[in-house]
Amino acid sequence: MSKFSALSRNTFLLFFPLAGLVVGSVADGPVQAVGTYDAADVLSSIVVENERPGGYDRDLFPLWKDIDGDRCDSRQQVLKRDSVSLPQVDPYKCKVIEGDWVSPYDGGKWTDPLDIDIDHVVALKETWDSGAWNWTKTQRQLYANDTSDRRTLLSVTDNVNQSKGDKDPSNWLPPLDSYLCTYISDWIAIKARWGLSMDASEAGRVRNLLKSSCAGLRVVAWPPAPGGIASVLIATTTTTTTTTTTTTTLPVKNLAPVTTLPQRVSAAIKVGNFCSPSGLRVTKNKSRYLCSKSNAFGVRYIDGRARWRLG
Repeated sequence: MSKFSALSRNTFLLFFPLAGLVVGSVADGPVQAVGTYDAADVLSSIVVENERPGGYDRDLFPLWKDIDGDRCDSRQQVLKRDSVSLPQVDPYKCKVIEGDWVSPYDGGKWTDPLDIDIDHVVALKETWDSGAWNWTKTQRQLYANDTSDRRTLLSVTDNVNQSKGDKDPSNWLPPLDSYLCTYISDWIAIKARWGLSMDASEAGRVRNLLKSSCAGLRVVAWPPAPGGIASVLIATTTTTTTTTTTTTTLPVKNLAPVTTLPQRVSAAIKVGNFCSPSGLRVTKNKSRYLCSKSNAFGVRYIDGRARWRLG
């Protein structure tokens, strides 16, 4: 395998504003940094439930398609995007012949695209187990080939990607320590953007990292997911005084209000938070919530306790 010695530009963004640690993918691609969220707030907005294994087949996620009509399939598009120099491209089927890549997972430097895998940061099977089993085939194809947010797909060293497989952060983290918080930020953003759940061990590992190595982490906002998939609702306190609290939310599509939210429970409403009594249905900020002991698909939570969910 071939390597190169010079790096012409950074492959990720890392900076420390007063608001906290912000780690995210470089902002010169399709993702526009229109704001940030506290990573802990985003994590708490993601439903924690058991995965739904079984039924996964890679063919359920049609791969390497030209879904944006630019005559380049998604693999070639990501290779072109991630090369740190101007890549050599055969105009026939937009095939990338050579470029300069730095794998963010391990810092490996490569010039031959055969040494590069295009990794789904949240692997296809992990996606299936945490919600994509309920998507249409068209929605799964949009995810498998997504270049509208550069966090979904990354150019990485092939054997490192193979060691990652379909693991989540509870049993795999990038070997390059300096990329750890970027990886966690991207993982949280992808799960939230695509409305995917986390299992208890996954959420626990991420939560522990947000309290230790990645304390103060903020997540760069994401564009809407394609295919009509609704992102999770994110509620974050942005302004607090002795008399008022201002809350901002990320809108969720296709959710209609049904009742006025009782004032006595307004502060406790957040997807995934414990609630009582089971069966209570309220509306907050034009989004409908249900206090339920099961998820939207009727699968009961393992601990038997009721949680707020959208519905």
